[in-house]
Amino acid sequence: MLALNRLLYGNIDFLKNEEYRAFQFRFLCILLLAGAGVTALLLAGVASGVNHIDAIHVVSMTCFTLISLVIWLVLRGQPQRYMAVAWMYECLCLLEYVSALYFVSEDEMRVIWFFTNIPGVYILLGQRAGMLITIGTLIGLALGNAFLPHPYSTNAIATLLAALMYLGAFFHVYGARSVSYFIRMRESNRQLRHIASHDPLTDLLNAGAYYATCDQLIHLANRHQQSFAVLFVDLDHFKKINDTYGHEAGDIALKAVAKQLQKSVRQSDAVGRIGGEEFSVFLPETDLSGAVKLAEYMRSEIENLMPQIGHQRIKVTASIGVASGEGCEQNIAAIQRRADQAMYDAKQQGRNRVSCFTQAA
Repeated sequence: MLALNRLLYGNIDFLKNEEYRAFQFRFLCILLLAGAGVTALLLAGVASGVNHIDAIHVVSMTCFTLISLVIWLVLRGQPQRYMAVAWMYECLCLLEYVSALYFVSEDEMRVIWFFTNIPGVYILLGQRAGMLITIGTLIGLALGNAFLPHPYSTNAIATLLAALMYLGAFFHVYGARSVSYFIRMRESNRQLRHIASHDPLTDLLNAGAYYATCDQLIHLANRHQQSFAVLFVDLDHFKKINDTYGHEAGDIALKAVAKQLQKSVRQSDAVGRIGGEEFSVFLPETDLSGAVKLAEYMRSEIENLMPQIGHQRIKVTASIGVASGEGCEQNIAAIQRRADQAMYDAKQQGRNRVSCFTQAA
């Protein structure tokens, strides 16, 4: 199945929030191949004498088949080309349908291709394009019928236009509801993923999500032979804050510290709450000296927070352990233990300080 997907769509990956974009891309790839395949079967029927088609339209069908295959190759593996290819294919289809309408007059059912076109436009190009193509098709059939070699009767064209109008209205409403439902579902899934991966109090990554993220970042760092570091942040005398001011005060302090940690890091870094008053920070592409410098800045900023509890402000300090992962093939659990050990060294040295793990230690 994986090999078939790569053959059809190329070697591409979509993000978790790009489900609908992925569906449109794959649908267009299949449609290009299916359109070329069906037209090739009709050409085979002409070649075998099963059905008769005007020579001019045979040329049109041949061009349609070849161009469909070419633009499939252009689209394959290149989702950024989706919109341009989708419009190109829609224009190609309309030209092919008009050719069939004019040059294959003995086939009364040839107009059905205009009906099959409407759903595809709504799916591939959206509601606005679907409405424009539907209106254009209605006007084109109404005005162009008189110029056909064998025009449809008045009753027939009236039925065709009414049915086409109904089909367009149906897909316009259905498409709007489907897209709306998809957006709500995607947002609900995003919220559920956020709830499952984040600490409800501080909105930082919870322990499970943080460690999983760190293992992925370590894998990337090892692959590219890049340095990384981990900070273990533990608030000093946090139990005393809870006992003196209450648990609500403790929660206020935790949220203030979490916000400060988040402000201090880059977007590429990971910050997690891994225990009651314990936090961890993963720093990709950061050597030991850079990590120590950041840790000292964080320690200073935490000390200066002075979160307000009622009518007074309380002092919060943190002991921070730093461990470097340069050149190490390991998981987050191993380097976290080193940072944890360094943090305990900071505690033993008097708290409110940064301590660095070294092999000699």
